[in-house]
Amino acid sequence: PGLMERVDVLQPASFAVMVGLAAVWQSVGVKPDAVLGHSQGEIAAACVSGALSLEDAARVVALRSQAIAGQLAGRGGMASVALSESEAVGRLERWADRVEVAAVNGPSSVVIAGDAEALDEALEALAADGIRVRRVAVDYASHTRHVEDIRDTLADTLAEVTAKAPSIPFYSTVTGEWIE
Repeated sequence: PGLMERVDVLQPASFAVMVGLAAVWQSVGVKPDAVLGHSQGEIAAACVSGALSLEDAARVVALRSQAIAGQLAGRGGMASVALSESEAVGRLERWADRVEVAAVNGPSSVVIAGDAEALDEALEALAADGIRVRRVAVDYASHTRHVEDIRDTLADTLAEVTAKAPSIPFYSTVTGEWIE
């Protein structure tokens, strides 16, 4: 794959753009009332809020993307599907042990992810039923049970990362609560 298609390059670059844009906006007087983000966007939000230092946030993004590249890449996939969460769960029942809803983007848009072969089967069946499906250009299954496989690696490599109270209100999409 091209350099920008590698998760360990793309995710840190994307993080740098997010945090850089926030800094540009703040430099011209645009200060957020609150921040939130999804997935690596949550790491950027933690940084912008002051809950994580730039150094620690960059460490989290870099080491997380290296773990994904080293341990999850090649095993799965993701796709955007024009269904509600409940409709997707129902239609994925046949593959429930191998494909799951990974993100809810809106009332009729979810991302599904899972084992590569099962995901292909599910997408073929959904498309045959006239449902819009669009593959995400990755070969891993974020936000699924696959990620459990890198839990220990991340816990070890990120043990020295320290958080503090945010100076800008920060809402976590992981916990569904404001970070204190």
